[in-house]
Amino acid sequence: MDIAHFLFGIFGNASALFLFLAPVITFKRIIKNRSTEMFSGIPYVMTLLNCLLSAWYGLPFVSPHNILVSTVNGTGSLIEIVYVLIFIILATNKEKAKILGLFTFVLSVFSAVVFVSLFALHGNSRKLFCGFAAAIFSIIMYGSPLSIMRLVIKTKSVEFMPFFLSLFVFLCGTSWFIFGLLGRDPFVAVPNGVGSALGTMQLILYFIYRDNKGVARKQAPTEEEFMEMGNAKPRQGKQSSANGTQA
Repeated sequence: MDIAHFLFGIFGNASALFLFLAPVITFKRIIKNRSTEMFSGIPYVMTLLNCLLSAWYGLPFVSPHNILVSTVNGTGSLIEIVYVLIFIILATNKEKAKILGLFTFVLSVFSAVVFVSLFALHGNSRKLFCGFAAAIFSIIMYGSPLSIMRLVIKTKSVEFMPFFLSLFVFLCGTSWFIFGLLGRDPFVAVPNGVGSALGTMQLILYFIYRDNKGVARKQAPTEEEFMEMGNAKPRQGKQSSANGTQA
């Protein structure tokens, strides 16, 4: 059991690292075009909060036998900070203000959890408090692409729902779900079980609409659809003629 627990932790670290690095293709496109286009920055900010809380929860003085949770989420925190900063620099003013507000919220929540758990709680109560916080925001992180999934269904295009991101959401969620079950840790198992299910749904949508990349551009999405992706409306000129897909 201990060996299986450790092995799934290692596999979870590997799949999570690929998950954190999957958006590199997206950010190469963003940097090249000097525009965030219709991409939403919300998933990256929420992933950052999840990584910070999960890394804190996995520390030995908070939750014993979960150091593998801390190692990968500590690494993920650094990667997500880079993504968020790039998004803030290249986003439109309206989107920039929204992401900055969310970034401030993330740092405030994490600081509050650290302060309370260090100075007000001890032993099992500390683990329960940090575990609930990490689990809640893990579920929020996994649920953040729901608006993108809705847009995929409406436009019948997967241009802005990258395949590898969906794949590693599934692999990462499944690995940590099993890790949590083997370690009898509901704060790891439950949110990652949700992530595994949502990753499965994204993969199903991708294979249904995989031949329709770029259709959304031809169908001229409504302003509401652009809002779902993070921008109020499309920019003219260079952005409107940008080519390439995100998978």
